[in-house]
Amino acid sequence: MTEGFIARCSAIVGQANVLVDDHDTAPYLTDWRGRFTGRARAVVRPADTAEVAAVVRLCVELRVPIVPQGGRTGLVLGSVPDASGDAIVLSLRRLDRIRAVDTFNRTMTVDAGCILHDVQRAAAEHGLLFPLSLAAEGSCTIGGNLSTNAGGTGVLRYGNTRELCLGLEVVTAQGDIWDGLRGLRKDNTGYDLRDLYVGAEGTLGVITAAVLKLFPQPKAAITALVALTSPRDALALLKLVEAACGPTLTGYELMSDVSLRLVAGHFPGLPQPFPERHPHYALLELSSHESEAHGVALLERAIERALEDGLAQDAVVATSIAQSRALWAIREHIPLAQAAAGKNIKHDISVPISRIADFIETTDARLDAAYPGVQVVCFGHLGDGNLHYNVAPPEGIRHDDFLLQQDPINRIVHDNAAAHGGSISAEHGVGALKRDELPRYKSPVELNLMRAVKAALDPLGIMNPGKIL
Repeated sequence: MTEGFIARCSAIVGQANVLVDDHDTAPYLTDWRGRFTGRARAVVRPADTAEVAAVVRLCVELRVPIVPQGGRTGLVLGSVPDASGDAIVLSLRRLDRIRAVDTFNRTMTVDAGCILHDVQRAAAEHGLLFPLSLAAEGSCTIGGNLSTNAGGTGVLRYGNTRELCLGLEVVTAQGDIWDGLRGLRKDNTGYDLRDLYVGAEGTLGVITAAVLKLFPQPKAAITALVALTSPRDALALLKLVEAACGPTLTGYELMSDVSLRLVAGHFPGLPQPFPERHPHYALLELSSHESEAHGVALLERAIERALEDGLAQDAVVATSIAQSRALWAIREHIPLAQAAAGKNIKHDISVPISRIADFIETTDARLDAAYPGVQVVCFGHLGDGNLHYNVAPPEGIRHDDFLLQQDPINRIVHDNAAAHGGSISAEHGVGALKRDELPRYKSPVELNLMRAVKAALDPLGIMNPGKIL
């Protein structure tokens, strides 16, 4: 069957776009962190929605599993095939057209394979803003962002990717094309099919295009870094700044001193804004639609109040675009510094904002009791309750040996997140990495509802098998 299947795929997308040689398929089979390499019958690269639908219909006929793939920047093994070699990888990178921009409706219709940075740039060329922003924006795709309901640094003001999407085009698990590309902010006509596919990680169908929300371009973005004593002070500062600045606050990130010391050690060319070290830092960004002077005045008044009240220990406010980018570069280099330092055990958790300080304090203590000297690299989007709570080995412990403790460490972190009313995945998804954890934290009723949706939309179980459920 394989030879006939490959020939029929080639007839749909062209022989050059069906990759079967190991050298050609290798870049599509390994996850972004380099932890796992799967196998595939082929990598198939359609050029448009009609070709995607034709490939899916062929796979339905021959019962061939499909792993949809975008920029392959996911962190939970959601976009790579398993080791069986039964599936094809359906790469959507050739679906890269920006189909339309409606400046009055403030929407953009794009193919799923469009790179996020290209979408941001296209919006800016029309004087508008697409606010989704994350470290992988130079290589991640809109389809992948939607499939994982990506978060990023602007969720506090603009919401996750789900909130930034008005309509979808989807190839169903039967190979039909659902055209839901409606740029409507109000459409109350039954079940919201869009929200079923957003966040489904390709397990229900293949997103091929989307209508995205655009926003007025701010006249200025003002960035500040504030030194703090504790996460509790970071929460108090957040409340103060929200009261003083209202919806102009678009980003609020928490970074531990451990995180910044890692960055300083591996990227000495980046700035070190304070002469003294502090236990924690908050990175704030305001977007002003009036003027830069207005935004600076708002932020400086809030920070002055925080310094007077003892919430803040020190602060710097960027006075140029270059300085602002330098402050954000510190935050964005934390994962890179961790990778340079060696392997670690990563977590992407969320808890109610009000309980973040409790979560950090109790989880730190439990990990240190179980693994004395353990290094916790804690940073993330405090403004929306999402932390990247990563655990590195104590000094003198080999990284590979420490990784053997991943399951019990996950148990400590995930159980404590759940105990604080939180989630084991805030913005990375479930994929295959967290699939077996899900039954511990979701009720049988919830899991059965999810299985019922999966069975209804993908009765053959060929869409991204082994992911989520």
